[in-house]
Amino acid sequence: MNIPPRGAATANPDDLLILLAVARSGRFTTAAESLGLNHTTVSRRITALETTLGGRILSRTPGGWEPTDLGRRAVRAAEDVETAVATIHEGEEEADQIAGVVRISATDGFSAFVVAPAVAQLRRKHPRLSVEIVNVTRRALQHRSGLDLEVVVGEPQVHRAEAIRLGDYTLGMYASRDYLDEFGSPACIAELSAHPLVYFVDSMLQVDDLDAPRRLVPGMLDSLSSTNVFVHVEATRAGAGIGFLPCFMASRHPDLVRLLPDDFAERLPYWMVLRPDSLRQPAVAAVADALRRRTAAVHDALLGIVPLEH
Repeated sequence: MNIPPRGAATANPDDLLILLAVARSGRFTTAAESLGLNHTTVSRRITALETTLGGRILSRTPGGWEPTDLGRRAVRAAEDVETAVATIHEGEEEADQIAGVVRISATDGFSAFVVAPAVAQLRRKHPRLSVEIVNVTRRALQHRSGLDLEVVVGEPQVHRAEAIRLGDYTLGMYASRDYLDEFGSPACIAELSAHPLVYFVDSMLQVDDLDAPRRLVPGMLDSLSSTNVFVHVEATRAGAGIGFLPCFMASRHPDLVRLLPDDFAERLPYWMVLRPDSLRQPAVAAVADALRRRTAAVHDALLGIVPLEH
């Protein structure tokens, strides 16, 4: 049993639940919508709770509102209130604890081929679960208000967070068969400089581990650049140039040919990052476990050893 913070015995349980909603979403407006309240009411109840507890329970960060040390203790007490409320009707019908909204931040390729199938399978058993996916390719955030978990490329350097290595994937150089028929197939790294590159927008690339093509072949000129890896794949298939693509995505298309696999086989890790309190939520813990199991199941496909099944 968690020990409630000083003053929590006299705190209004409704106010604690409002704090819990703000802590999970990172925003007063989002919490208000989820609770059926207005923004002003949420702000007023948080102020009342701070008065009761004798200190600040939320601080503003670039990513939204984060609990202070006192706020985190209050959040744990709020979780106890939430659990107690959920058990009221257990004698009538056992409640499914894997329910509610879980918000994930992940790369677009991982979201499509790992997160989506994992969540679809999980929801067959837990239909009251809802998952929201925000697609970005970036470093792990230091403040992840509004996110229950992140999946990032490369080992994260974070504090007040739990980082779990999910598995690795491989990237390689690819071109369409039509492109190679028209412009020829490069026989070595040096010959790649005569071909345009399809890849991320260089000035917007936040993950240093993804700099391989520009590091290994600095002479390649950008052809079509995008922040979305699905655009990389389709642009490469359309003949816009040579794409540096995740093998598990490129191998699904027979019109793409892998080039110089001995020279270009960049193996990078996927990591999952969670707030310390997230795994205490049954829904978040279930989604995290589903992602671990799905990543392990498609291990060989992520490495480009076998095609990823549709």
